[in-house]
Amino acid sequence: MRRYLANVLVLATAQALFFVANTTMISTSSLVGLQYAPLPWLATLPLGAQFLGTMVSTMPASFFMQRFGRRAGLQLGAVLGTVAGLLMALAVYRAAFWLFVLASFLYGVFAATAQYYRFSAADAAEVMAPARRDAWRARAISWVLAGGIVAGVAGPQIARATAELIPPYVFLGSYLVVAAVGLLSVLVLAGLDIPRPPATVRAAGGRPLAAIVRTPGFVTAVAAALVGYVTMNLLMSATPLAMMACGHAFADTATVIQAHVVGMFLPSFFTGHLIARFGAHRVILAGVLLNLVTVAVAEAGVAVTNFFVALFLLGVGWNFMFIGGTTLLTACHGPEEKAKVQGLNDLLLFTGVTLSATTSGMLHEALGWQAMNLLALPGLLLVAGLCVAAMRRAVPEPATP
Repeated sequence: MRRYLANVLVLATAQALFFVANTTMISTSSLVGLQYAPLPWLATLPLGAQFLGTMVSTMPASFFMQRFGRRAGLQLGAVLGTVAGLLMALAVYRAAFWLFVLASFLYGVFAATAQYYRFSAADAAEVMAPARRDAWRARAISWVLAGGIVAGVAGPQIARATAELIPPYVFLGSYLVVAAVGLLSVLVLAGLDIPRPPATVRAAGGRPLAAIVRTPGFVTAVAAALVGYVTMNLLMSATPLAMMACGHAFADTATVIQAHVVGMFLPSFFTGHLIARFGAHRVILAGVLLNLVTVAVAEAGVAVTNFFVALFLLGVGWNFMFIGGTTLLTACHGPEEKAKVQGLNDLLLFTGVTLSATTSGMLHEALGWQAMNLLALPGLLLVAGLCVAAMRRAVPEPATP
């Protein structure tokens, strides 16, 4: 138990640090792009480069960790985060747009490795007794993601406090914070104690990936996390535009987004316990229901209260669907199949996230806020159907009575 708790604490701390950096990136990247881009429409290119870096790195990062171990892979990613932060600071100092784009891509590689904090948490549960392992695995994933609550409180404050720390270079101080976060993460992750997979496991190929992706368990796990994340990202990204179009003050928008971030991460303190008690499929269904209520609240009106309630519920719905899907995925593969299954899952996930982030503004412009919300319904209903079908088949899932 002591080793399990120590690993979970290390990973939760690293997750909190990463989300502080990520909040800084989301808050500042497009603004720096607008300031230094040769053409205004290139302002979001650095953010696109960041997502691209995450997309192309997920599979290689997963295989690297299977070959050299979780600690080595996660620390290497944190080192790249430090380098990326320093390069972004240099780009601001020199007003070098393309250097900033390159550094953003490198930061995306760090972000890709940070996504494996949750899978590393699942690995930490291997030291527990087999009868209770699935329950402790769900709790570990949930507790590690709870580190993101720090982003909702400290992240925006740090970004605001460091924006003009080194005048006249706006945001240079913010990117030095990103570099410091990477360095701190390297030091924190030195305490991670998850053994490297045995050579026999690394050499074994397991089932072909094509066979695994056809299993109902894999399809449900990926669909739950993917639909939950894309729904959240699509609507969250459009919220500032929608509130501005409705004439709401920026202060109200900031409050709504903060409520959303709290909704995303605060439930993580008990989501694992809910999965252990009721099963991952039921928790995913609860997440689907919360997202359906989100759509209903958004359709009911465009007052600040509607946005506040909808975005808070959207965050909680994401939490249940994402943690539930991640927990289901850990039951879909053997140790020898872990790298390719987890890598493919995150490749699909962040391809969807990239597309939703890219198209959110265009969809809002073309359809409007309330019509955009209706786009979430088909995916949510699909996930609900998959979960109900799985429960009727009585497929074993990560849960304990």
